[in-house]
Amino acid sequence: MYLGLDLGTSGVKALLIDDRQTVVGSGHGSLDVSRPHAGWSEQNPAHWIEACQTAIAELKTSHPKELAAVKGIGLSGQMHGATLLDASDKVLRPCILWNDTRSHVEAAALDADPRFRKLTGNIVFPGFTAPKLVWVKDNEPSVFAAVAKVLLPKDYLRLWLTGEHISEMSDSAGTSWLDVGKRQWSSELLAATTLDEKHMPSLVEGTAKAGGLRGELASKWGIASGIPVAGGAGDNAASACGMGTVGAGHAFVSLGTSGVLFAANASYLPNPESAVHTFCHALPNTWHQMGVILSATDSLNWLSEITGKGAGDLTGELGDKLKAPTGVAFLPYLSGERTPHNDAAIRGSFTGLAHQSSRAVLTQAVLEGVAFAFRDSLEALKTAGTTLTRVTAIGGGSRSRYWLKAIATALQLPVDIPADGDFGAAFGAARLGLIAATGADPLAVCTAPATDATIEPDAALGGAYADAYQRYRALYPAIRSATARAGAS
Repeated sequence: MYLGLDLGTSGVKALLIDDRQTVVGSGHGSLDVSRPHAGWSEQNPAHWIEACQTAIAELKTSHPKELAAVKGIGLSGQMHGATLLDASDKVLRPCILWNDTRSHVEAAALDADPRFRKLTGNIVFPGFTAPKLVWVKDNEPSVFAAVAKVLLPKDYLRLWLTGEHISEMSDSAGTSWLDVGKRQWSSELLAATTLDEKHMPSLVEGTAKAGGLRGELASKWGIASGIPVAGGAGDNAASACGMGTVGAGHAFVSLGTSGVLFAANASYLPNPESAVHTFCHALPNTWHQMGVILSATDSLNWLSEITGKGAGDLTGELGDKLKAPTGVAFLPYLSGERTPHNDAAIRGSFTGLAHQSSRAVLTQAVLEGVAFAFRDSLEALKTAGTTLTRVTAIGGGSRSRYWLKAIATALQLPVDIPADGDFGAAFGAARLGLIAATGADPLAVCTAPATDATIEPDAALGGAYADAYQRYRALYPAIRSATARAGAS
């Protein structure tokens, strides 16, 4: 058996798989987010441990024999969080999370230093780790002076599991301190934030052993002491391992609260100007790129709340056959946008409304707007040298066949729908635990799921969608100043 632990923002998931990679059982522990001020988002790292214990206790109750047979553990987690420890590994303050925006001024200042984009291949976003440490230095100087180690969230769990300060490449690539091409900490970028390598954990690949399970925990859970804990991965890279998106040209489109177009790469292909994320992958000598949409299913959920109709009811009104764009367009910038605009102030809009614009027309425009936002990410990936031939759809929004038809036609790519199964971050983490424990070939383990169906682009509507996309692209510069003022107010 192999155990995957995924530390998310809302909870910890523990997933057991056997040596055939069949899911055996899972457990869950819930988490809350603290928001003491506008733009702040924090968690107490002690709560991560409590949630992990809850999840594993659930597994021990439901699958005691299987848990006892665990031979390797893999970790996945929310990225970018700043967990600050003193010299005795005591937590100095609540962890500042990925969606905390307090350090936007510090992020802009670091991004203005050309070394950051050159070495990391990415814009310095407010959610990344480095600007958070600058904020702490400027606003909580006594805390900053006591910092001995900075750990990412899942790596704080590793410290508890193993007693080791270790991270891996995919998660560390989101700190703004990693030389992403060389896969090593940059002393130059650390110095720019008044830190050095002694403040950082050591680095391994996600498939490598990164400590062994402490005897105290092994005894409590009935697991063998010292079994390997894999380096693991940040949440998106772990999901990619679960989906088998690890080879060059492999890609998935995730229709969740936010949207992600994720592409695996065999080489380092940065393009920070497009707001594409370029990170190390969890497997050695591989990288990945991500275009990120901040409001994907969130856009449909917003319309659902406004209209008082369920999201499924709204999409159901459209029927099964894809319709030509109506001329009503929707920009899904309800909370700003990441790729390609890197614009926190922009806000969404409907344009082209008329008396005959029914609820179904608005729903269609929302689905098309999100599809065109994915097309923006696809174009940004092309600019960075990545060409895709097909994508696999995951996430709650992928249950809408109409939406997948719109995405396939907007991207002009076939969209594969995987057979039922759990292919998320916890599953990817368990796969990495298996590789670290057995030395198995990562590419042989991280295979893609069977395809249940494929949605092809609608050839008859290709031209109409291409025209609608060009109108969509023209809207952002046309409305930016007006909606940005509203978004900032």
